[in-house]
Amino acid sequence: MKIGTKKFDIGSRTFIVGVLNVTPDSFSDGGSHNDPDRAVAHAEKLIKEGADIIEVGGESTRPGHIPVDEQDELRRVLPVVQALKKTTDTPIAVDTRKAAVAEAVLKAGADLINDVMCFKEDLELAQVCAKHGAVCCITHNRDSGEYTNLLLDIISDLESGIEILVKAGVSPTNIIVDPGIGFAKDADQSMTVLRNLFTFAQMPYPLMLGASRKSFIGHTLGFPIDERLEPTLATTAFGITHGIDFVRVHDVAQNKKVAMMTDEFVRYRHG
Repeated sequence: MKIGTKKFDIGSRTFIVGVLNVTPDSFSDGGSHNDPDRAVAHAEKLIKEGADIIEVGGESTRPGHIPVDEQDELRRVLPVVQALKKTTDTPIAVDTRKAAVAEAVLKAGADLINDVMCFKEDLELAQVCAKHGAVCCITHNRDSGEYTNLLLDIISDLESGIEILVKAGVSPTNIIVDPGIGFAKDADQSMTVLRNLFTFAQMPYPLMLGASRKSFIGHTLGFPIDERLEPTLATTAFGITHGIDFVRVHDVAQNKKVAMMTDEFVRYRHG
């Protein structure tokens, strides 16, 4: 898989996606990097620590988040993407649900779009991604947490989103899937998804895991956000042993070390 100018040899090692939220209200680091200069400095730090991709998010997707319009989202995200493209060749992902935002950031040089609504909310988004040849991460979500069969329903939802992308002209080789830990899933459902990652790894697409610092950890262990690093590292190691290819995390340096060692066990190399 090629993302930007970089080739990602899927299966050779685990790739680290560093989270860069430029929002005032994200659940973990809201307000920390919502100034372009601070955001770029943090991205450069994540890259030095081993991030293979930087993912920029301009709208919080935490439970109970307040939606923002496309202009506000662009004011947050676009200057950061533009600045990063001047300083690094590390691929840039943008987490957005909006076609207009995707259009602007892809024109500015972003390489990957991650939609936490399965590309079902704004149907023009898939067409924009196809036009620019962008890699697409389809993150599972739905309007409610009611399921007939949790795992089969998630796969069905992902396949529906994949169909939208392919019909729009996105190459199947440009698709990544994420089972969506915490999205339309309570803590027990999220744990069930984690325990069954092999089910999703059998899909013919690279698999992303985004569990960093999430609330299921707090529900399971009773830990506040600032005490969830070690449990996140456990999910990273577990995910790698169960077929993930990309791990989306806030704490890059620590997760990178865990991924390198776990890759030695699972893949016999870390790259």
